[in-house]
Amino acid sequence: MDYKAIAQQTAQEVLGYNQDTSGWKVVKTSKKITVSSKPSRKFHGNLYRVEGIIPESAAKLSDFLYQTGGRVTWDKSLQVYDMVHRIDSDTFICHTITQSFAMGSISPRDFIGLVYIKCYEGNMNIISCTSVDFPEYPPSSNYIRGYNHPCGFVCSPMKENLAYSKIVMFVQTEMRGKLSPAIIEKAMPSNLVNIILNAKDAIKAHKTPSGRGFHHNSHS
Repeated sequence: MDYKAIAQQTAQEVLGYNQDTSGWKVVKTSKKITVSSKPSRKFHGNLYRVEGIIPESAAKLSDFLYQTGGRVTWDKSLQVYDMVHRIDSDTFICHTITQSFAMGSISPRDFIGLVYIKCYEGNMNIISCTSVDFPEYPPSSNYIRGYNHPCGFVCSPMKENLAYSKIVMFVQTEMRGKLSPAIIEKAMPSNLVNIILNAKDAIKAHKTPSGRGFHHNSHS
């Protein structure tokens, strides 16, 4: 499987979602974060777009979102986030296990994702992810294996203040299992807002004097 080609194609698709301005319907606004959705072209479900402002430069924000080490400490939607195969300095395969949400009505899922970071013109960074098959991690009987169609983060500098970034997160997750779409559609917007709020809080904590700071080490 040509993982690198799939990664580059996924980033291109996320870039396309970011440039697509038509057909989005706002489904939630909370704490200066806006969630919009439109029907996905990939599966019978929604593509979500989540927008907010983060008090950090686009480069540092991208490094923070790309690194695997501290992800579960700040992203409360995940219980496991492990890099299982490094392809090169900007591409890897990860195994994630989500927390249950919607008050337990959506049980944990596991995913195998191909993660890729790419810098575009204007210091815009895209961290994309899509589900792939990885023989070393077949589905187990412990979790329903979910499927992420092209998704990711787009981080762009705020032109009026480069110490701030606009973050746009795209999510189109096929939960699989026997869930009704209504349960997912009801629970998803709040869950997505919380991911951005969690990232914002973690970055603020890192910027305080007691914060340890973060850096991207491509050799780890």
